Formats: sequence, C-alpha cells, structure tokens
Amino acid sequence: MQAKEWQRDYCTELGSWQDAKHATMTSSADADASDEQNVQSSEFDNAESAGQAAIDASKRLDREGLEHGGTHILDDTVNAVGGDVGAEGRAVSYCDSSGFETLVSSAG
Repeated sequence: MQAKEWQRDYCTELGSWQDAKHATMTSSADADASDEQNVQSSEFDNAESAGQAAIDASKRLDREGLEHGGTHILDDTVNAVGGDVGAEGRAVSYCDSSGFETLVSSAG
C-alpha cells in the first residue's frame, strides 16, 4: 500500500506544480507594467518550490522502482519542471496509469 501512497503524493505534487506554473503565466499576463515584477517574483517562487516538491516526490518513486513501462519518472519530472512539455506529458501519463489522473492537468 505504501507504493500507492507515494504515487498519489507524486501526482498531487505534480498537479500543484502545474497549477503554480499556470498561475505564473496567467498573473504575468494580467499584471500591468508596475505590478509585473512583484507578481512574477512571488508566483515564480511558488512555481519553483512546487516544482522542487514534485522532483523530490519523483526521487522516492525512482528509488523504490515504481516506474511504469521503462519510464524515467525522475528525469521526466526534472525536465518537465525545466519547461519540457513532452516530459510533462510523460509525467502526466504516469499519473494517469497509476490511477491518479484527476490530480494532474494535461500537459501544455
């Protein structure tokens, strides 16, 4: 049962990072020039810490051998947080196949 808890934790963290990343993109588009720097800094910090939490959770999955079908969940998560949409899609697919598809958004 521990494995399912780790997978759920990972997918929760991945979904939180996706939400924070989306908030960063939305708020910087909505901010006027005088507010933009403050908004970006705060939202960026949130996305960065959420991304680190997702990476940390993927390290546990990697250590415990909880990857599916030859995926490299740690590499995909690191690359997704770095902006690789393909890697984000693979990470989301991992959550889909683990049964936690409702915790993440589609990549993009």
